[in-house]
Amino acid sequence: MNLNISIGPLVSLLAGILILVMPRLLNYIVAIYLIVMGLLGLFGSGSLRI
Repeated sequence: MNLNISIGPLVSLLAGILILVMPRLLNYIVAIYLIVMGLLGLFGSGSLRI
């Protein structure tokens, strides 16, 4: 069974939930999100094959 999971939307969803739960961490969450998206863009296709 092949299941393709895109990492981008999962990271966005996680970041959104963390911002709702802990608004004080907004700067850190946005910074980590941008770093992860940049690394995925440079080194990965942005999807996992499970």
